[in-house]
Formats: sequence, structure tokens, C-alpha cells
Amino acid sequence: MTDLREMAMDAKAWPFEEARRVLKRYQKAPPEKGHVLFQTGYGPSGLPHIGTFGEVARTTMVRRAFELLSDIPTRLICFSDDMDGFRKVPGNVPMQEELKQDLHLPLTKVRDPFGTHEGFAQHNNAMLCDFLDSFGFEYEFASATDYYTSGKFDEMLLVALERFDKIQEIMLPTLGEERRATYSCFLPISPKTGHVLQVPTLERNVAKGTIVYEEPDGERVEIPVTGGNVKMQWKPDWAMRWAALGVDYEMSGKDLIDSVTQSTKICRALGKQPPESLSYELFNDEHGQKISKSKGNGLSMEDWLAYAAPESLQYFMYQKPKTAKRLYFDVIPKAVDEYHQQLRAYPGQDAKARLSNPVFHIHGHNVPASNLVVPFAMLLNLASVSGAEDKAQLWGFIRRYAPDATPEANPDLDAAAGFAVRYFNDHVKPTRQHRLPTDAEREALQALRAELAAYDGPVEDEALQSVVYAVGRDRFDPLRDWFKALYEVLLGASQGPRFGGFIALYGVDETIALIDKALAGDLVG
Repeated sequence: MTDLREMAMDAKAWPFEEARRVLKRYQKAPPEKGHVLFQTGYGPSGLPHIGTFGEVARTTMVRRAFELLSDIPTRLICFSDDMDGFRKVPGNVPMQEELKQDLHLPLTKVRDPFGTHEGFAQHNNAMLCDFLDSFGFEYEFASATDYYTSGKFDEMLLVALERFDKIQEIMLPTLGEERRATYSCFLPISPKTGHVLQVPTLERNVAKGTIVYEEPDGERVEIPVTGGNVKMQWKPDWAMRWAALGVDYEMSGKDLIDSVTQSTKICRALGKQPPESLSYELFNDEHGQKISKSKGNGLSMEDWLAYAAPESLQYFMYQKPKTAKRLYFDVIPKAVDEYHQQLRAYPGQDAKARLSNPVFHIHGHNVPASNLVVPFAMLLNLASVSGAEDKAQLWGFIRRYAPDATPEANPDLDAAAGFAVRYFNDHVKPTRQHRLPTDAEREALQALRAELAAYDGPVEDEALQSVVYAVGRDRFDPLRDWFKALYEVLLGASQGPRFGGFIALYGVDETIALIDKALAGDLVG
């Protein structure tokens, strides 16, 4: 472990870089609270989504890296901001009109339109926990409503009351003139209506721990800032939570950089050290446009998991969090195959290389073996040319290619075969476009057909790739134009697998028949 820890101290993988920043906080003395606290936040005004997954997955990677660097115990809290006011009825839930009656109530007081829980936030919190549990994340769930009403935040709320002016000084310059005039870092929960009120603080009494505000009907009300009678505006709330709990690490999207800046200042004003933070890049769609839930131009968790195992999504989330990435359907096959390439590489790597392998950061020391003996991209092309409607049809080809493979012994492959059929039918088949070959391509295809018809060598990837390569080498410059022609004419795609491997999987005779169809024009139209 000592040697591995020394290697981890120099490891270049980003989770180790982040973990070393956290460790630096305690180079002189361990934390008084007895542990290092990692946190992620969740707004339960809607259902969990791919961004929630990304934050928890990436934070878990940093936590795992930290645990290799240090013996200090760690915790990960997934905190739900469920005391926020209900500002807008989501368009994707039932009981639209009824929910309008609950606007401005804390989210835990909003009715559950699904009828399964005490409130809307409770429903979404349960969804969040089910969601995180399904991926095996280790975390503790925390509710803002519970923390405010149980008194867990009381001590820091009283500090915030004492330092009210300082918090206001930090926030007011960041606001527009109209909001500045009425802004208070404290939001009273009205004893009359239960609403979360955006109203000025008219008086404050530090000795009594109270504020005075005016109800919409004009009545002046004095309430304690403790015991769940108020909540804080979200940037001060974020800072107060950091300070109260001693949060050491929390990441957030690039769109919240300004919020992190203000919350960091407020946390210091409360007398506490703000956490280390990472601002990750947001995802774009296939056109390079920012993904927007309202536009619906993104890829949801459900979308990804319909076509690939969750580990492939964790692999995608691992890649360069500070770099903008396109998140759309076409990235799924690539992520699956790259994930399994890394799995296959892991057993042969030395300890130092393993620490840089993404699968270590996904699985820790329990990295599974890959049993995906056929790449996902190859399965997609096989589904395309065979017109497979279910994975059983693909297994007929797979068994010939890999006689020892079975659905039981190769569960990754079995699942991928099913995903490939679904992906092909949903996303490839509707847009697939074969084209006729040019005269030069036709002559090359006829030559390839003749070579395959005369072939009596091993039905193996490399041997058949050599045949394909030899046919194209003297006819195409650059050679990639030959492979591009094979993909577009035979597979109806702009790119594809190593073609020798495809022939080995699909079959030599079957490939000859496919070429015949292409030459006859039967694949077009």
C-alpha cells in the first residue's frame, strides 16, 4: 500500500490531482470533525438527470483517489435542496393545475402529483436515492428541510445573523438595482401561508436570534432564524452549508462559477474555510449547442441506459471533465468499446499505469474482466447487415466467430448484443443510406469478391484484413477511401469496424452475398 500511495502522490489522472488538493488542507493536522467531507447537491424541483449522475460519479472518483492517498475517513453527502420555494410547475408531471396552487411553498410541502409520497420533494428524493443505489454509489442522503428544522444548521444560522451586513455586502453588488432594493439573505417561511417569502429584512435582533419582516398583507412579523423558520437565499445557503458541515470538496458546472465565487466569500465571512472545488464543463449536443432540458436537445440517463451498461456512462463522465464534450447517441458505441479496451488492458498494466486507467477510477481495486469478445461497433454493423430483430439472431454469428462464448459466460456480450439490436433499430436503421459504388469501387468490390470466393485461409480478423487491404492498396490513394467505400456501399454508414474482423464475424460466404447485393443495387432504396 505504501508503494501504491507513493505512486498515487505523483499520478497524473485528474481524480488524484483533485484529491491531492483536498489532502493539502490537512497536511499540518487532521480534520477536527474526524473525516473529510465530500458533497454533491441536488435540486428536487425535478427528477434526477444525467447531470446528477455525473456529479456523484465524478465526486466518487475523487473520493476513491483520496482514500488511496490518506487514511483519514471520508464521507459523501448527497444534499437535497428540498426546502427551496416551488417556483415553477415542471411540464413533465401530472396535476398541472393543482400544482399551481402550491407555488411558493417549500418543495417538501408541495403535493406529490404521483400520489406515492408525502410531498413532491419526498417523491423526487426517493427517486434520487433509488437512482444512486442502482449504480452502487456509497453516499449519505441529506435533506435541507431536515437539517433546517432539526436544528443542525442553527449554530451557523445565528452566525449568519450576526454577520448579516457582511453577507449583504458580498451579495448586493452582484444583483440588479430592483432586486438589490429588497434582497435579504434570509427567506422567512410565512406562519400564515407557509410560503417561502422573498422580502426584505426590516430588523434583526442578534441577541434574540430573530428577524422582522413584513407579510404581503402588511403585518410585521418577528421570527427566529433557527428551527426551520427561515431558509437562506441559495448562494448564502450554499456557503452556510459548507461552513456548518465543514465540506471539504464539492464540484459544480461551469455555469455556477460566479455562484462558487460568492459562496466562497460568504463561507469565509462566516469564519470557515470554503471547500476545494472543480468547475466542470457542460455538455453540448451533436451540433455543438449547449444542452438544455427545456429544449430537449440532450441525452437523458434513460436514453443512455437503453443502449449501454452504466459503466460506459461512468467512463464517459471520467473523460476530461474540464473539456466540453458532445453528448448524443453516436458517442455511446465509442464509449462502450473504449471502456472495454481499458478493461482488457488493465490486467497487463503495472501499478503506476493502472492508476491512470479510467477503469480504476470507476471500479477501484475491484476491476472486472471484460468478456465482450466482439466490439459493440461490430455488433451494430452485424445487426445492420443481418437485419436482426433480437439478440438471438446475433448469437448465431457470434458462436461461429467465438465458439467458446455463451450468454452465461459472456454476460457483457449478451447484454451488448441486445443493446446493439435496439440501437440499430432506433437510431441507425431510420437514417441508414447505402449508395451505389463508383466504377473504380465496383471494380475493387468485384476483386474483393473474387479473393473471398477463392479464400481458403483461417477465418480470422488479421488474415481477412490482409485480403481486404491487398485489394485496396493498389487501387486507392489514400487507402482510407477504400474502407470508406466499403462502409458506405455495404453498411450504409460513413464509418465502421476493421473490415477483416467484420468478415470473420459475419462470415465469408455471407460477405460475398452482401457484395453481390451491393453490385446489383439491391441495398439502395
